[in-house]
Amino acid sequence: MTAMESDPHAGQPVLRRGAAPSDSRRAVILMHGRGDSAEGILGLAGELDVPGIMWLAPQAASHTWYPLSFLAPLAQNEPGLTSALDVIGGLVELLGREGVAPERIVLMGFSQGACLAQEFAARHAQRYAAVVGLSGGLIGPRGTPRNYQGSLVGTPVFLGCSDTDPHIPLDRVHESAGVFRAMSALVDERIYPRMGHTVNRDEIEAVKAILELEP
Repeated sequence: MTAMESDPHAGQPVLRRGAAPSDSRRAVILMHGRGDSAEGILGLAGELDVPGIMWLAPQAASHTWYPLSFLAPLAQNEPGLTSALDVIGGLVELLGREGVAPERIVLMGFSQGACLAQEFAARHAQRYAAVVGLSGGLIGPRGTPRNYQGSLVGTPVFLGCSDTDPHIPLDRVHESAGVFRAMSALVDERIYPRMGHTVNRDEIEAVKAILELEP
């Protein structure tokens, strides 16, 4: 197996927007969904329009972080899944070297990206500025053990999803919220009737309020 096959997202571009590290109140690691791009998901930055935010949007190889549904057996989504989580970990480490501590980092994504942001936060629990999952949930099939270690130490976690999302079962959103509450996060779970697989204005305003909090 070649390096590209074993770690498909390594070396992919990471787009930056907004404040420089020395001037930023927060840094947002923004993960795009299946079929989208780093450039596409950065449209959310324009919607949020909060000053003093540094945005980092990594690009998935072939526009897909992992091949199957997030509900598939974990092994069937490898090596893409581990490679994608390593991308987030690498960006957290990079930000640390730039003087941005985890408590100033927001992990945020939509769809596949939302699943990755949540899974990374659960596997690497500590105090973050926030975790934002827009139409996503923790990764793995029904019955996956959720024996994550550590505490999120009061990290705000926002989970928004439709009750009729064709890709995200409602019970997985509830399960994810429960896991984060058990890990001492402050969870805001919002379920929107018949919204489908998208982002609405209420979610934008809720995330904006999180980003505007004093560090």
